[in-house]
Amino acid sequence: MPAFLQNLFIEMPRPLKKTFVLVVDSMLILLATWLAFSLRLDSWEIPKSNHYGAYYLSLLFSLPTFITFGLYKAIFRYAGQFTIIAIAKSSAFYGLMLFFALNLLFKPEEIPRSIGIIQPLLAFLLVSTSRFSARFLLGQVYRNIFAYQERPKVLIYGAGQSGRQAAYSIRAAETMKVVGFVDDNKTLQGGTIDGLKVYGAEQLLQLKEVAGVSDVLLALPSTKRSRRCEILAELSRHHVHVRSLPNLADFADGTLHLSDLKEVDIDDLLGRDVALQVDVNDTLHEDKVVLVSGAGGSIGSELCRQIILLKPQKIVLLEHSEFNLYAIEQELSHLIKQQDLKIDLIPKLGSVLDVKNLTDLLKSEKVQIIYHAAAYKHVPLVESNIATSINNNVWGTLNLATIALELGIEKFILISTDKAVRPTNVMGASKRIAEMILQSLTERSSNTCFSMVRFGNVLGSSGSVIPLFRKQIQDGGPVTLTDPEVTRYFMTIPEAAQLVLQAARMSQGGEVFILDMGKPVKIIDLAKKLIELSGLSLKDELNPNGDIKIQITGLRPGEKLYEELLIGDNPEPTNHPRIMKARESFIAWNQLELVLAELHEAISINDESAIKVHLRLLVAGYISQ
Repeated sequence: MPAFLQNLFIEMPRPLKKTFVLVVDSMLILLATWLAFSLRLDSWEIPKSNHYGAYYLSLLFSLPTFITFGLYKAIFRYAGQFTIIAIAKSSAFYGLMLFFALNLLFKPEEIPRSIGIIQPLLAFLLVSTSRFSARFLLGQVYRNIFAYQERPKVLIYGAGQSGRQAAYSIRAAETMKVVGFVDDNKTLQGGTIDGLKVYGAEQLLQLKEVAGVSDVLLALPSTKRSRRCEILAELSRHHVHVRSLPNLADFADGTLHLSDLKEVDIDDLLGRDVALQVDVNDTLHEDKVVLVSGAGGSIGSELCRQIILLKPQKIVLLEHSEFNLYAIEQELSHLIKQQDLKIDLIPKLGSVLDVKNLTDLLKSEKVQIIYHAAAYKHVPLVESNIATSINNNVWGTLNLATIALELGIEKFILISTDKAVRPTNVMGASKRIAEMILQSLTERSSNTCFSMVRFGNVLGSSGSVIPLFRKQIQDGGPVTLTDPEVTRYFMTIPEAAQLVLQAARMSQGGEVFILDMGKPVKIIDLAKKLIELSGLSLKDELNPNGDIKIQITGLRPGEKLYEELLIGDNPEPTNHPRIMKARESFIAWNQLELVLAELHEAISINDESAIKVHLRLLVAGYISQ
């Protein structure tokens, strides 16, 4: 059956459908009667006038019987066992009536009595076939219609080339229903593009209520982040699920599926416009051998990605996690091949606590620049594993820095943290000691340039609250928050890595570089925005029928309400607007070495009380909780 006829029948009002089926059944009953005569008389003849009575009686008995037995109440696309039984019962019932009527009203020479048996059997076969044919022809059409109606109804924010391409790809995939476009351009609003209407953002609430829009897909590849932040703030008020479209050029089949959509980048909510690009003036890394410790971690891996674009001779990937090392080595190999670069990758499994292995590695590979990103950073876990964590963070740094000093390696850059400033946790204290080690070694070094880069939280890093919040929202909540007043600085991983590389270029020795993190953000505000941009509502006292509740759990061991970036109050500017530097006080190496020896002895016997006493002696402002 042609598709237009299928759709025509499906869209008919139900009374009209019943009338249509009655007409079809009438024709089938007459056909069954003619076939009964043809089979009985063994000839294909035009009905004779003396046979008309059988035709009239078959219609008279069959249709009322079919109606009585409910054949026209059934939905054909669900025809099955019970439909067959109903047709069989009704055919048998009217067959008996027909048989006796023919015997009473006609003589055998006019109408054979066996017609009363043959005709109901043929009618049963023809009517049953019609029902199952309808099920076969219309069932898939109905399923397609219902599937289409149940598809998520989406709006595409952005009617530019990217938005139009997305609409085409979604239609091809048939997994979502595009209701229209939203665009800020007043000249486009009210018009149509490819049959889809263009709306203004102020119509979103109406579209959600009337058209059932559940998702808004952002197609704004060239829009500034500050503007994206404004758009997200507007969309969050309407509790629609906001997602970002991927790069459609990546889809070989040209179709876009639900699984391809990405959650909104949380960095869009920060509203900072950051231009990330390769520094063409960077000659520090060109043709050099660079080692990155913790190369499989969040910051370490991004440093590797960006260093590759600066065309070093070789990158040594030092990582203690086999899986992380494998993943970053595979990714970088693909990137090098894609960019057609001549760079050697040296993946090395190892720990920064293994002095001999470190020495052999730095000598054999002739390392010239070191980025030390390896560290234990998860605050509560470090608090639970004090000796192990300090050993890794402090002596791992000391080992690598001492070997670098002995071998005359050009530059050593430590990745530090804002938690090192007046720390209330062991992780922050251990990173401050690592900074002090480099500051002290600077006084003894004439060939190796030691420097540190200090910054706050990076979005999407391992241990970040954002993936945790998203998982909790996906599971139906609650979203757990330690304290409603907790405030943090945030920046993106690529942003942090690029600024680290630029700080390395300008380092002269002993500097603590501080990255401009923008304005601090309340974590509870991020949680609320994530809930709203997931298409859900916050459940609280003002909205007890909301979807997701925020549960306050209390500050964890070592956690601060606010983080700081400076110990002192006078940061010095650099020639980069987003990088400052501080020359903070530290302990001279001969004195620091003695205190470190005492700390190491406390670690060797796992005496946590003694360890914390030494931390308080070493780190200004450290207060153990």
